[in-house]
Amino acid sequence: MTPEPTPRLSPLSALIFSSRWLQLPLYLGLIVAQAVYVFLFVTELWHLIHDVVSLSEQGIMLIVLGLIDVVMISNLLVMVIVGGYETFVSRLNLEGHPDQPEWLSHVNARVLKVKLAMAIIGISSIHLLKSFIEAGQLGLPLCTADLVAARALCTKATAQGVMWQTIIHIVFILSAIGIAWTDKLMTGNASKREHAAH
Repeated sequence: MTPEPTPRLSPLSALIFSSRWLQLPLYLGLIVAQAVYVFLFVTELWHLIHDVVSLSEQGIMLIVLGLIDVVMISNLLVMVIVGGYETFVSRLNLEGHPDQPEWLSHVNARVLKVKLAMAIIGISSIHLLKSFIEAGQLGLPLCTADLVAARALCTKATAQGVMWQTIIHIVFILSAIGIAWTDKLMTGNASKREHAAH
């Protein structure tokens, strides 16, 4: 059975359809950003290993949460790079590849949107947890370059900052629920129309 020939596009249609390749530099730029995050991860890990004797339990926990944060952002970048390229630019032809991500087989713009919203909530949770840990130091002076250099007790957290972070996190959660609910409604309506057509 011979494959069907590719339909011939009009010049305007071909130009518009080819414009999707303008996104390629954007995805390549995200790969560079991922390399920067790998460097940041290695730097933080070295800081943890090098200073493990002098760090408090809270200090170790904050660095580990920072490492988890970098990993989660890196996961988000992979989702955007692979899923976005596959959805909006061109097929990667990974069918049958042993390392094909499980979620990529059924990815589309709606699924990608929900997955990105969930990843952003995860990242926001890590930032909020770091702020809650640092909130135990509320009342200490705010960290300045001089205080940090002198290794004096100081804090980066303020009560107002923690409150705003919590509000923003709740907005992220509500947004993700709204996106997932809208996606469910659209999928349900599409399946009803398909069922009614048969």
